[in-house]
Amino acid sequence: MGNDFQISDLRAFAAAVRAGSLTKAAVALESSQPAISQRIQRLERAAGTHLMIRDTRGVRLTETGESLLAYAERILALHEEARASIGHRGAIPTGRRTIGLLEDLAITTLPTALADFAVLYPRIDLEVLIGPARELRRHAERGGLDLVFGDPSVMGEAALRWHRRVPLTWTCAPGFDPRADPLPLVLFSQPCQWRQPALDTLSRHGRRWRIAFQSTSLPAVQAAISAGIGVGALLAENLPAGAVRLGAQHNLPHAPAVDIAISRRADTDTDDALVALERILRRAVAAAE
Repeated sequence: MGNDFQISDLRAFAAAVRAGSLTKAAVALESSQPAISQRIQRLERAAGTHLMIRDTRGVRLTETGESLLAYAERILALHEEARASIGHRGAIPTGRRTIGLLEDLAITTLPTALADFAVLYPRIDLEVLIGPARELRRHAERGGLDLVFGDPSVMGEAALRWHRRVPLTWTCAPGFDPRADPLPLVLFSQPCQWRQPALDTLSRHGRRWRIAFQSTSLPAVQAAISAGIGVGALLAENLPAGAVRLGAQHNLPHAPAVDIAISRRADTDTDDALVALERILRRAVAAAE
């Protein structure tokens, strides 16, 4: 390694990756293309290697660039949150905040985001409840949740702050034949908002199916897929190690997109800690896409 990484260089690098070109990154950052190029070159000198390949198609990351991008997104998010926290003129937030997470989301990049929040707000006692939507809904109805990340139905439309459609991915174990008829499926047990869209998508495509395994537990579903019991539909970040991604070449339609959302109690509009947490969670999803 050479010199330390500079925030402005990391910002230019991340912007170029997101935009797909240095020119578009320059527009997004209200800078010039030569300035963006110089910052990325300085970052590459600090890293001691090339981070991206530039050609007529835009920019593509090298293997080292892919590794650095994840760190760059976290550093930039923490930098912005730190500036916001230091610039806060009121009392430092304290007390307990309770949030609910679907299990599917809890094992992705979100634990890192929650750790970042804990560093920025050390006087907040953060309690995280993980479970299916039905269980989280019971806690929310009793006023036991300040923020929910997951199923938009947990707190209802009035509490909705942010919404995103995220695609699922068909997956199976190496060696499993995804052309089996009927297709053995590994799914989450009812009630699951993501289950029926997967079944409907297969049926519309003309694929016959049977449910070979179902569970309310994500690790159990992952284990069943790894064991070769059948095909599953999971978030890309939740695919078991070594699992195969499936698509049209396996006579499968595009996997459906599912709804994820952030909801907050109505009386938390002025809660700076929850505002910051919501912002961190949104960035965690954006960085994973």
